[in-house]
Amino acid sequence: MQIPFFKKMKPHLSLNDPEWGRGSKDGKRDDKKQEDGPPDLDQLWRDFNQSLARMFGKNGNGNGGGQSGGDGAGTDAAKLGIVVILAVAAFFWMISGFFIVQEGQTGVVTTFGKYSYQTGSGFNWRWPSPIQNHEIVNVQQVRTVEVGYRNNPKNKLAKESLMLTDDENIIDIQFAVQYKLNDAAKWLYNNANTEEMVLQVAETSIREVVGKSKMDFVLYQGREEVARDVNTLMQQVLDRYNSGVHVTNVTMQAVQPPEQVQEAFDDAMKAGQDKERQKNEGQAYANDVIPKARGEASRMLQDAEGYRSKVVATAEGNAARFKQVLTEYQKAPAVTRDRMYLETMQQIFTSTTKLMIDAKNAGNMMYLPLDKIVGNEANSTRASAPVVNAAPIEVPTVEVRASKDSRARDSREREGR
Repeated sequence: MQIPFFKKMKPHLSLNDPEWGRGSKDGKRDDKKQEDGPPDLDQLWRDFNQSLARMFGKNGNGNGGGQSGGDGAGTDAAKLGIVVILAVAAFFWMISGFFIVQEGQTGVVTTFGKYSYQTGSGFNWRWPSPIQNHEIVNVQQVRTVEVGYRNNPKNKLAKESLMLTDDENIIDIQFAVQYKLNDAAKWLYNNANTEEMVLQVAETSIREVVGKSKMDFVLYQGREEVARDVNTLMQQVLDRYNSGVHVTNVTMQAVQPPEQVQEAFDDAMKAGQDKERQKNEGQAYANDVIPKARGEASRMLQDAEGYRSKVVATAEGNAARFKQVLTEYQKAPAVTRDRMYLETMQQIFTSTTKLMIDAKNAGNMMYLPLDKIVGNEANSTRASAPVVNAAPIEVPTVEVRASKDSRARDSREREGR
């Protein structure tokens, strides 16, 4: 069934009609011109309502006809059309609340501008605008803030990098801070201009740590410790601000004195290095000499201790031997004296080349080993003087004999003494 409204509109919607949109010259339109010209909007609306009434409102009154019944059916059809349009609009409005959150991101939903809840990754729905809105935040992204430079350590910012140390020296520091978000809602709504806030917190923390440290400590052995202290202090401040930021790493890019005093600082550093080198050389020499001196002193002490022990032991031995001789002497004084005399003479004559002979009272001849005596003297002479070839010397043997009476008399004299 073709609706009369659309049937009537069909010829007027052709763009090939040259008279489309034009009326008659005298302002009056006949039926033919009414069909050829553009329709009246009110008439179109009435026709549209009548068409809807024929489609949906055939039972609008008892007889199905009449002017009053037609108007009631048109009104009901208009209401139904509005409801359909509103339903379609509500459907599209409701589906506009669906949104997708990627992995590693978080959706923050607000109701009339006030924070409500957070969503995880996946397909989510909220009440459409203007009731609720959402904002997606990447919480897995590693963000970086640079202090003292931008993009390259050579692009310095003196206002941020120059700092005063505890010993009233100025140093130039550039470092970078890496951080992640652990709470998207706090990051979005607790602080204004959050990235600038992290930059200011980093600058404040490094100035506090450097202000409590010496210049040499910050420049050389204390870089890692300074970075750890800055990391800890930044995290404490950001937690007090409820910023939802977790500081992961603080990296020192450059730590040096200001450019204006760089040459003087290099000279001072070289002087310090020369001082350390000379100290190390002196320490190495001391480490070489002192152990040797200590070893020599220890050796001398041990030699002295050995000599002392030797002398003491010899003295103790002589004393013990003297006590034994004394005991034997007290038992037989004459025999002991003779034995001591003979031992003494034996020791004396063993180490001498001279021989004493009692020629007056000796009745018998004694044989002296003059050849051995001369030979010992010759050997001692060769040891002290160059060797000279000489003919062998024959030494006559002298026989010396002593009578038993003379020996007995000498013994009695010794006992009398």
